[in-house]
Parts: sequence; C-alpha cells; structure tokens
Amino acid sequence: MHVRPVVPPPAAALPPALAERDSYSVTALADITDRSLHAALARFTLGLSPAALAAAYLDWAVHLAAAPGKRMQLLDKAARKSLRFASYAWHYATERGECPACIEPLPQDKRFAGAAWQQWPFNFFYQSFLLQQQWWHNATTGVRGVTGHHETMVQFSARQLLDTVSPSNFVATNPELLRHTLEKGGTNFITGFQHLIEDWERAISGGRPIGAEAFRVGHEVAASAGKVILRNRLIELIQYAPTTEQVRPEPVLIVPAWIMKYYILDLSQRNSLVKYLTDQGFTVFMISWKNPGTEDRDLGMEDYRRLGVMAALEQIGTILPESRVHAMGYCLGGTLLSIAAAAMARDGDLRLATLTLLAAQTDFTEAGELMLFIDDSQLAFLEDMMWEQGFLDARQMAGAFQLLRSNDLIWSEGLRRYLLGERPPMTDLMAWNADATRMPYRMHAEYLRRLFLNNDLAEGRYRVDDRPVALSDVRTPIFAVGTEWDHVAPWRSTFKINLLSDTDVRYVLTSGGHNAGIVSEVGNAGRHYRATIKKADDRYVDPEAWFATTEPQQGSWWPELSAWLAAHSGEPSKPPAMGATLGDAPGTYVLES
Repeated sequence: MHVRPVVPPPAAALPPALAERDSYSVTALADITDRSLHAALARFTLGLSPAALAAAYLDWAVHLAAAPGKRMQLLDKAARKSLRFASYAWHYATERGECPACIEPLPQDKRFAGAAWQQWPFNFFYQSFLLQQQWWHNATTGVRGVTGHHETMVQFSARQLLDTVSPSNFVATNPELLRHTLEKGGTNFITGFQHLIEDWERAISGGRPIGAEAFRVGHEVAASAGKVILRNRLIELIQYAPTTEQVRPEPVLIVPAWIMKYYILDLSQRNSLVKYLTDQGFTVFMISWKNPGTEDRDLGMEDYRRLGVMAALEQIGTILPESRVHAMGYCLGGTLLSIAAAAMARDGDLRLATLTLLAAQTDFTEAGELMLFIDDSQLAFLEDMMWEQGFLDARQMAGAFQLLRSNDLIWSEGLRRYLLGERPPMTDLMAWNADATRMPYRMHAEYLRRLFLNNDLAEGRYRVDDRPVALSDVRTPIFAVGTEWDHVAPWRSTFKINLLSDTDVRYVLTSGGHNAGIVSEVGNAGRHYRATIKKADDRYVDPEAWFATTEPQQGSWWPELSAWLAAHSGEPSKPPAMGATLGDAPGTYVLES
C-alpha cells in the first residue's frame, strides 16, 4: 500500500494566531541579546540609561529651539550678568577690594568659603563660575513644554558637567590648594598619588577603605550584647540583653533597611540607638538581613515581608505572647514595615502597639533627586543590569548616591585625598558606609516599579496576599522622623505620613542627613530638631507652614522617642527570658560580604 507523505500546510494556511506567533527560541534570543547589551553598557554608565538621558536632552533642546522668547531672555540674562561681573571687577579694582561680591554661593556650597577665595584673582575665578552656573540653571529650567522629569534630568546633568570645571578642582585656580602645594613643595601630589593607588587597589579587590579595620563588627561596632534567636533564609533575629533591672512589657522590634547593614543603629557604644533604648528600659529585637547573592535573585518584596517582619513578630510572640510590639523601621525597612502594618490592620492583627518610621517614605511623588533615575527607560536598563548578575551591587548603588552629592562625595573628597594629599580619619559611620550590601533582582525591580514609579502604596494599589492595603487603615500611633538634608528620603516626602494616615502622628524633623540625622546621640553638640503631634482629627498643615511655625529645640531627638514609647507602654517589670540561642550577637549574616 502506498502511503503519501504528510506535507505541512504553508504558513499562510495556518490559523492567524499561530502564523503570527514568534517562536520561543527567537523571542528568548532577542530578549537575551537586548538584556546582555544593556548590562554591558551599564558597566560604563554607572547604571544610567543613555536612552533616558538622550530623551531628556532632546525634549529640552527641541522646546528651547521653538522658544525664541526664552532664548531672548537668556541672551538678556547673559548680557546683564556680564555687566554685573564687569562692574564688580571695576569696583574691586578702584575700591581696593572693599566692594561686596556680585553673587553668593548657595548655603550648602562650601567650596569658596575660605578667606583666600576673596582675594584677586581667585575671587574673579569663582564669581564668574557661579554666574555661569546660575545662567545654566536659567537655561535648563522654565522652558515651556518640557516635562518636569526631563527638566530635572537636564538641570542635574548640566550641574554635574559644570562641577567638573569648578575652579576649586584645579591647582592654578584654587588658592588653598596652591598655597598648600607651595608649603609642601609639591610632595602633596606624591602623597595623593599614593592614596589614589591604595584606594584603587582596594576598590578592585573588594577590600574596605584604609582605616576601616579599626572598626570590627562585633568588637568596636555592633557590640551590644545579645543572642541570635531566629535564623531563616533571609534574616537573623537578635534579642539584646537588658541593661536595666526592669523593662517595659512591650518590646521594640527594629527593621533596618537591607540596602545597608543593620548596625548603623548599633555603632559604637557612644552612638548606638540599641544601647540607648536598652538603657531606657526597653527590650530590643533587631533584624539582621542576609546579604543576597546570585542564588537569591528571585526573592521579592513579599518574601521580605513574610520572612522578615512577620517571621520576627512570630518569634517575639513565642517569648512575649501577651505583649504588643513597638515596631520601628529605618529607610527601606520603614517602607516595608508600613506595608506590613497596613496589611495587619486590614486583617485585624493587633500585635503592633506603635509604629516608628525613621527617614522612611510611604509616598514617592516627591522622592527628591533620586527620581532622576526613575522612569520606564531607566528602570528597564537597570533591570537588565540586575538580570544578568542576579542582584544590584552596592558599588552601583553608591555611584548614584554620590552623583546626588557630587560636590561633597566626589570632588571635595578627591581634592582632599589626591591633590591636598590628606586622608580624612576613619569614623565608625564611614566604616559602616563602606560595609556594602546587595539587592536581589526581583525585589529591587518590584520596589522601584511598584513604589517609586507607580506609587502603589500611597494610592491604594499595593497588594498583599492578592488584596490591596491602605495606610489609612493603620490605627496604631505613629512616630515619624525626617532629616533636614536627606537626599535619599527628603523630609517633605516623609512628612506625607501626616496626609496618608488616620491616626495620631508625632512628627520630628532633625538636623543632619539620611544617616547622621538618625544617628543623633545624646550630647552631640550642634544637634537640633522640631517636633509636633497631629491628632487623628486635626486638620492637615503643609510642610512649609509646619516648618515656619515649629520652633527648633536643641539636642538629640532620641529622648523624644524614648518618652513617646514610654507613654505608650505599660509599667516596667522583670525582663523576659532570652529566646532559644543560635549564637551570640551580631550573628553571622552581618559578617557576609
């Protein structure tokens, strides 16, 4: 019997859905090719998307080209600034240096504060630079039609480029550097070059900065006595030993950010928040996060909530089954804690006595200059970089943070180390800052898209157990702290907890930045803070009006926190027993590099 071979129909004869469907292999190859290319590019761009920068520049350039009125205004400003500088130069020459400056630096700009900068010709150098900087600010802002995000990106990029040619960066135009060089006979450059080689060798080998070895984890820092009482894939839970004969019945659970190691809240004994709280009669528990590797690439925000906050609460419940918990979250840990608290409130879980948020954002619409790195193009680029390696490396994160404060963290530091030849003394905070961590691919992508880009938590779209959570459901009292110079969680962003919550909020604004403002030990000279309480039924006050009407108080804000926690606690009693011991504090996860 003759059997005719089966001939497949031509593609045109296939059903339309099958005929148009790409093969799995072609789709996978295309995806891998694109992601690999983006990951390779990211190594040379510090994780910044060239497409995002190009789109921002094109948006600005096209709208500026179509705005002859704006260009006329800029031409007029350039002419008036030139006349102002010429007038300043004339008066300075004829009045023997007694005339006022034609432009003053911004309050946070300390590059030209020294007396030597006020002498000719260096005053001309920095005055002309500041006038140019001001003109470029005018040129990159106020162009009608440019999106706000693109305007901020162009303004930021222009400022970064101008900072590279600041007269403070060069020997011939920096009087302080020039005088120092003459005094040292040029040996400062030899010393600076040695510093450069030392820092480069340590950076490429993954070593810590010189001097950091004096701050050993478990000895000079993270030295508060305690035991590890829980260990899972993601956390170790530390229970600290009491330092008072009696303690409050409600324990404190601290949820630090996993973008940093937990012991910023347990630095040296003089500035340890853990020690301060235990000395005030509180039982303190601390989450120590595991430093994720490639194998942890698929851990998401829900894993951090479930294996972190909720697992810690369960373990504390086995030691203090009748007690409610003072939950405290710092930075990203505070954001996660607010999500967990909202889910608990939704589900009728009453285990939280209070909620404390330290420099933690719950609304991301005003997240400061970090939003420069947050749009669809940038996130796709960043995700591809993380996809290849399975995590976001701390050095890649550090690059973005350094750009936000390039004057302080890049140029001033480079000038001091490599031109002046001076190495600043290492401190516990600097050593901690160099003890880097990583961020899992899936978690960081979810965090950036769901919170930063889409603002799901503040707008009621963030889902836990497939149901939305809302901060307005939280009824436990809230203590929220912002810091005046925070470039990671700007205080006006943290202030929005007053707008989002329907409970009593004690809001504190302290001097300092994201880290130093929180590590604000008692007795630290020069510290101040502002504090008020907003009752659940009080009318909302915007941050500018609040700042103008709230008088600063001298000193650390830590006593405010202790008094507030005590007011929401029961009478002191005998300390609880320690949980099942898995080892001494600080544990093993904090030692992983």
